[in-house]
Amino acid sequence: MRHLYSCPLRWSDMDAFGHVNNAVFIRYLEEARIDFMWRLAPGDGSPSFSGGSVVARHEIDYVRPLVHRHEPVTIELWVTKIGAASMTIAYEIRDADTLYVRASTVVVPYDLAEGRPRRISAEERSFLKEYMDDARPDAAQPQEGAVAA
Repeated sequence: MRHLYSCPLRWSDMDAFGHVNNAVFIRYLEEARIDFMWRLAPGDGSPSFSGGSVVARHEIDYVRPLVHRHEPVTIELWVTKIGAASMTIAYEIRDADTLYVRASTVVVPYDLAEGRPRRISAEERSFLKEYMDDARPDAAQPQEGAVAA
């Protein structure tokens, strides 16, 4: 299963060349990841993912420039790895016809009160497994024809 997030483009996201700035893509990934993780969060009384998390690693392949337009792009997100105290989330930023970015993020659950990483709970692991997709190539692998934005 994949999580889909619709992301509007803003004029402030553009660089001097009219493309979405490379650093802005990190924000898009963050917005999609937070939307995904809060699907299992405190609204239902679950403590899962409510203690915080930190990013340990980002990898991004810029496949095509994304220029401003009024239509949003879609961010597809899925889980590629679940460890004892980390998870790897893969993404594709795309529209119906074009892939713009492939990326991955290693996320570590964090105990804010203790000020340290923590293990993934059984509830979190069960939730993440629903989005596990081993059939897809790992988004962290460089893709032929990738270009920097």
